[in-house]
Amino acid sequence: MNYLSHLFLSFENEPITIGNFIADFVKGKKYLDYPEGVQQGILIHREIDHYADNHPIFLDGKRRLAVDYRHYAGVIMDIYYDHFLAKNWSDYSNENLKDFCNRQYQLLHRHQTLLPDKCNYLLGYMESGDWLYNYQFIEGIQFALSGMSRRTSFTSGMERAVKNLTDDYERFEREFQLFFKEILSHIHNFTAQIKK
Repeated sequence: MNYLSHLFLSFENEPITIGNFIADFVKGKKYLDYPEGVQQGILIHREIDHYADNHPIFLDGKRRLAVDYRHYAGVIMDIYYDHFLAKNWSDYSNENLKDFCNRQYQLLHRHQTLLPDKCNYLLGYMESGDWLYNYQFIEGIQFALSGMSRRTSFTSGMERAVKNLTDDYERFEREFQLFFKEILSHIHNFTAQIKK
């Protein structure tokens, strides 16, 4: 799952949101250096990734994409699923997507001292391009995939993956809807357990 999904699956808890956002920049047991709520957010992020990477629907999508993109297939799936969350936002939230995105940027800015340097750098680019909001548009997905493709060490071809999405759009969207219903329930339960 990508940034929008991780932020949404923080369920409006500010420390968890921060942890969920920075988790990719905090390796191993370094998460123990953070306040308890942020630690929980990092663990939730890891659980989201683990759940997605082992879910049969997500795995099937990766398998189809791996024909063209090999080990980058999971990264592409993450972007696709953020697209469908943004596109169908009103199915999952009563808040306007633009308002949600702006609140997330503001929250992360207020707690910049907790963000690793690389994460702060990313936040600047994310906000200037309003990535979270623009995931709903095919052009936003193209921008994200092209940027990721430029940053990979090897030729990934990810900039071409919008065609895979549009060619099989209804299937990917239907799979996302089934998957997201299940991960919502799973992460609600997981969050309740670690907060005890």
